[in-house]
Amino acid sequence: MENCIFCRIIDGSIPSTCVYEDEDFKVIMDISPAAKGHVLILPKKHCADLLSIDKEVAEKALLLASKIANAQKKAFNCDGINLLQNSGEAAWQSVFHLHIHLIPRFKDDGIAVPWTHLEYAEGEAEEYAKKIRAFL
Repeated sequence: MENCIFCRIIDGSIPSTCVYEDEDFKVIMDISPAAKGHVLILPKKHCADLLSIDKEVAEKALLLASKIANAQKKAFNCDGINLLQNSGEAAWQSVFHLHIHLIPRFKDDGIAVPWTHLEYAEGEAEEYAKKIRAFL
């Protein structure tokens, strides 16, 4: 996709700092990191988001995320890792090429992911679960 910035990074027409590359993925340093060491996992095959990924790529992506996260843990001695994937504009996706963020985290680092905690009324969680199950 010639207008996709991540496709252009993958094909080398836009420079990036590459951490890892194989036949299916390119992992690059995020140019606007939430924390130093923040990387993006980019599938080489263009797909817009998690809703359009094929099973084989999804399986490989999670295995690669684990591999890279373990390397980040060793490299930075961080206390944790956020794995973040946004699908759709309402979920903060701004580049419509599937990508997975891996963000090294340290206790009290001040990084916040916007989130308001809600609660379910009695029986409401089961109702939401039923709606999801209907499509599995």
